Amino acid sequence: MMENSNEMMLIFDSRAENEGLARIAAAAFCTHLNPTLEEVSDLKTAVSEAVTNCIIHGYQGEVCKIRMRCTRKDRTIYVDIEDDGVGIPDVEKAMEPLYTTRADQDRSGMGFTFMEAFMDEVKVTSSVGKGTCVHMSKKIGN
Repeated sequence: MMENSNEMMLIFDSRAENEGLARIAAAAFCTHLNPTLEEVSDLKTAVSEAVTNCIIHGYQGEVCKIRMRCTRKDRTIYVDIEDDGVGIPDVEKAMEPLYTTRADQDRSGMGFTFMEAFMDEVKVTSSVGKGTCVHMSKKIGN
């Protein structure tokens, strides 16, 4: 393991109450880099959106497991949030602003848009019937 790196993994139930746990864990993980309040807020918002997508879309309200891996390399935080849910048939379409498959639940379709706004990079890999992983990264500090 490199001197300027660190990693943690958190596995939790896909319950709405655990969205806050994921936010706090990601925020705590980056404190070593002395982030600004804005950087912490950005990270927490992106994590919140990704976890909420797992709960609402991936598992459609069923209680299953969500995995969050945080890795730090130098001043960059990498976050992967993964489920074993229904998957996304068309990732490109799903990432369009205002697109939602859950309009019945008053979903705005802005989750991926917010993730992209608050993180430096967002990539989504998904297989129908197998699950989805949201890969995000953000450089902390100059």
